[in-house]
Amino acid sequence: MSHDVIFSKRQKPRCYRTIPWVVGFVVAFLASPNGIFAQSDFYHGKTITYVVGLLAGDSTDMWSRSLTRQMTKHIPGQPQIIVQNMPGAGGLIAANYVYGVAKPDGLTMGSVSAAHYFHQLAGRKEAQFDWRKFSWIGSSARHEYLFVMRGDAPYKSLDDIRNASTAPKCSSTAPGSASYMTLKLLEEGLGLKVNIISGYKGGQEQDLALERGETQCRGVTTAAFLGRGPMQGWVKSGFLRVMLQTPPKRNPKLANVPTIYELMDRYRPSDAKRRVALVLLGGDNFGNFPTVATAGVPADRVKILRDAYAKALREPELLDEAKKRQWEVDHIPADELATFAREVIDQPADIIQRVKELLGGS
Repeated sequence: MSHDVIFSKRQKPRCYRTIPWVVGFVVAFLASPNGIFAQSDFYHGKTITYVVGLLAGDSTDMWSRSLTRQMTKHIPGQPQIIVQNMPGAGGLIAANYVYGVAKPDGLTMGSVSAAHYFHQLAGRKEAQFDWRKFSWIGSSARHEYLFVMRGDAPYKSLDDIRNASTAPKCSSTAPGSASYMTLKLLEEGLGLKVNIISGYKGGQEQDLALERGETQCRGVTTAAFLGRGPMQGWVKSGFLRVMLQTPPKRNPKLANVPTIYELMDRYRPSDAKRRVALVLLGGDNFGNFPTVATAGVPADRVKILRDAYAKALREPELLDEAKKRQWEVDHIPADELATFAREVIDQPADIIQRVKELLGGS
């Protein structure tokens, strides 16, 4: 007798009877919008636009180009990513574009200023976005700002600014930008007055304004200060001095520069002013160069972009460039950014009113 087992239709075991159903389910899943093949195929042959709200050559622009060169390696289908500069209003034009003008298909993302949420908090119509609803992709390191002053200005210390009859002229891109709010932080947290000259399109224009003597001071990110000329050379030559930094602890590379927290302990602002100052410092949680995509992008594509961002930050080529340019790289995950975004918008009425006043609103 043959040892082969022959099954009749009536005798087929259950596992054999379910094979067609299982095969059909797998094929349907892989072909579905959330399936593996669909995810892999979507970006194949596509072009992703990465929008930068500042001029080419700024630290944000340089970072964005370095980042996107690495991100494309980790997106299934390896799409081309092009960087598009869209300067204006301190980056607000670019933020509005990414949020609500671009299609929510996962083919547009960009870098936003960490302080853009102030526009929404103050109820300004120029902010055509809901900070909480961006598709957050990731950020690198914590956001730190410096306050720098020309060496030949008559303000050799913060006390000189406090006691001066004429406030120093400081540059900014636009009201509500991170550099603008850093200068307002001096007023709120330390009681210092500065004359803010806004309208510059980016960091390079502000550098030229300092060099030409149009302005005497400005706020600048630690990343830009350490990673892009000519500021460090200016400090060594005595043309520029660093007067304060915004993180809770001193950056080891700027160990002699006091923090805003140390200075608030010294100058002792009122409890109300200190609370507002801490809200202004909340932008630091969004890190250097936070990356977002359009609101409403399908969840599977957001996940692809988030994963690619995280992996890009571990690429040796990017880390080598970061070391060369003295960029800090410390991944801030998208879920943390989304949480911060909700927290900074949900503020009591007195804080919102003061932010409106700082932005020149009513």
